[in-house]
Amino acid sequence: MTAVEPPNSDEIYDPQAVIDKWLAVWDELGTFEVDRTDNEPDRPRRYVVSMFAYPSGDLHMGHGEVFSISDAIARFARMRGAETLFPVGWDSFGLPAENAAFKRGLDPREWTYTNIETQADSFRRLGISFDWRTRLHTSDPEYYRWNQWLFLRLFERGLAYRDDAMVNWCPQDRTVLANEQVVSGRCERCGAEVVKRALTQWFFRISAYAQRLLDDMDRIEPGWPPEILTMQRNWIGRSEGAHIDFAIEGRDEPVRIFTTRPETLFGATFFVIAFDAPLAAQLCAPECRAAFETYVRQVSASTDIERLATDRPKTGVFLGRYAINPATGERIPVYAADYVLATYGTGAVMAVPAHDQRDLDFARTQGIPVQTVIDTGAADPARTGVATDGAGVLISSGRFTGQSDTEARAAIVADLTERGIGASAVTYRLRDWLLSRQRYWGTPIPIIHCDDCGQVPVPDDQLPVRLPESGYDLRPDDGRAPLASAHEWVRVPCPRCGITARRDTDTMDTFVDSSWYFLRYPNPDFTQGPFDPAEIARWLPVDEYIGGKEHATGHLLYARFLTKVLHDLGLLPFTEPMTRLTNQGQVLMDGKAMSKSLGNLVDLRSQIRQYGPDAVRVTMIFAGPPEDDIDWADVSPQGAVKWLARIWRLAVDIGSAAGTSEPTSNSATLRRDVHATIAETTALMTGKRLNVAVAQLMRLTNLLRKAVDTGPGPADPAVREGVEALVRMSSCFAPFTAEESWERLGHNPSVSDAGWPTPDPSLLAHDTTTCVIQIDGKLRDRLQVPVDIDETALRALALASATITDALAGRATTRVIVRAPRLVNLVTKHGR
Repeated sequence: MTAVEPPNSDEIYDPQAVIDKWLAVWDELGTFEVDRTDNEPDRPRRYVVSMFAYPSGDLHMGHGEVFSISDAIARFARMRGAETLFPVGWDSFGLPAENAAFKRGLDPREWTYTNIETQADSFRRLGISFDWRTRLHTSDPEYYRWNQWLFLRLFERGLAYRDDAMVNWCPQDRTVLANEQVVSGRCERCGAEVVKRALTQWFFRISAYAQRLLDDMDRIEPGWPPEILTMQRNWIGRSEGAHIDFAIEGRDEPVRIFTTRPETLFGATFFVIAFDAPLAAQLCAPECRAAFETYVRQVSASTDIERLATDRPKTGVFLGRYAINPATGERIPVYAADYVLATYGTGAVMAVPAHDQRDLDFARTQGIPVQTVIDTGAADPARTGVATDGAGVLISSGRFTGQSDTEARAAIVADLTERGIGASAVTYRLRDWLLSRQRYWGTPIPIIHCDDCGQVPVPDDQLPVRLPESGYDLRPDDGRAPLASAHEWVRVPCPRCGITARRDTDTMDTFVDSSWYFLRYPNPDFTQGPFDPAEIARWLPVDEYIGGKEHATGHLLYARFLTKVLHDLGLLPFTEPMTRLTNQGQVLMDGKAMSKSLGNLVDLRSQIRQYGPDAVRVTMIFAGPPEDDIDWADVSPQGAVKWLARIWRLAVDIGSAAGTSEPTSNSATLRRDVHATIAETTALMTGKRLNVAVAQLMRLTNLLRKAVDTGPGPADPAVREGVEALVRMSSCFAPFTAEESWERLGHNPSVSDAGWPTPDPSLLAHDTTTCVIQIDGKLRDRLQVPVDIDETALRALALASATITDALAGRATTRVIVRAPRLVNLVTKHGR
């Protein structure tokens, strides 16, 4: 790039020239390495983790954003005196690497580890302050050995099991896909049309932890975005209602359904089974078989998400069977349909069209009667086409007529229970975690299949079960999983009886790798278990976790689940893995996500070469709050280059100023402004309002430039104090510029060791006030805050108070009332 030349100077600000210099200094000094000897056990600690990168190529703009945000948070914690662990690793297994390797005729190892080295170099040139001793790769046998070890512990407890399932199958990639990986019926990776396929798969029994996953949200609610918690609550989907048994003509056993509205039983006029539930095929009458099979072929490409869409037409086919309504004794037709999921209960529901819109939409297309059984005061659904789902009084419901819906719910469930055909029940939308993948580049499942002994765990002392490095085919012609083609690898003696048996040829979902990696970071070389208990006690849970909100119902939910399992195994002293969560937005181009197909990719490395790493980082952070999207078309790193050049020029001017002038009245005013800015920036950084913090530093730069040019001048102590404070604070966002400026000011490296500046309370006397912090209306703490502090920053300061944290003693905060600048009241469930 073209360097910025300050006026009246022979020196220029060149952001590229100093990169290698300071990388070498940081390495020599071990600037960002934590003290592994723990010589200061009373020193506060902060564990900052960014969701690790996938090595699909070099770092992209999204990486640049999330790691710039993470680095600013880690540097701020470190400069505030906390021993700060900021680790680095790669989520290096997975289908994209396998596909890329196949396309290029490479071994997935070669492709993956080459990309890792490229990304590692980019991380360093971006100035990310990792402790590189923590580095791990999930595709290393030293790591995935412990994936297998953990799998076996779950297997022993019945939390890992194998069962038949209808899955999304990509015929081109030849692997199972999660619902989220299917877009408009096609594979999000290759675009092939996805089909439903029956396979025997491995599952983790996450459903056994559904209620705990819900209950424990109270523990993390203060530190997690409400949006993420809402998404998880909806995904888990707790429903209270009743099980009801419906007799089916021609079948000996009744079919049990779950309903959240048993009070509407008298209005059930038909019965629906998910078209892909095994029960549908079992019940289908011979004369309806052809129509049923044709229908299944037509709708099999639909994902669960698409099938539940409210605006999607409801389709189905009559199965030639009738169920008996247990309340009325009437015969009601049985249909297979696409708007019911096979994973919901038994895959069957009673349909009450008058009081459920999806049932009503289906009934109107099939000519099925609509029977209103709750009078809500609304018009007749049979006439309006609008189902009524509100409260009301039962009608046409036998002896329950005249009761309120609440009274009737309890009475009808009691009647069903007494008759032995129903009972109150709780169900969850959450399905067990399907972790089997028909891929090569993943963790082999450590189970051996023996004709005599069944499923036999690989003994711990034989772990890891390593991937074969030869003798396999990434795309076998027979359509089987790649590992099935490694015949010598597959054949193995049964650990129990010794006869020839077969290794499991599936590999694990990469979400298994990422569900616990943060536990291993503190000591990735530990060989006695998946993680070092001493380091767990020292660093965990994670204090600050940064990553995208798209992981709300995948990775984040799985990490919470596995943490609870490990706690129950006695391996962890806590049940929630992350105390605080920060979500970053996307980096867009012209309003759209960057992609090769759209031709709108912006290369991160080229931006760094053109503008320098600090300017790219500052541009991303200054563009908006961390959670907001950034449109790169709307921003310009050139403005950041100019600001950083001004900081550097201030340091040059102050560092070269001869002598020290006497303080003046202007000096006193400047000091008050500088210390007010320190106080405000500290509050903003604490509240993670990073963009506003940068704005404060830009304002301070202007203030100091004016002080140098028009008085009190570069030799004034107040000016030097202000510039030094500016350089120290800016190091969180622009580390290379800050290091160079700190040196120009005459200091030894590193500016990170200089610490965050502390405002002088005496200089804030006219600009601060006392804020009272209450819990449930009772005084618990007092803080000195700027009089013009905003509600967000004040809320963050109150929640960060150690006194308040101790007083809460783990209680969940349900509401935070802020009356800036004088009052914050934290309302808890206990207080209510």
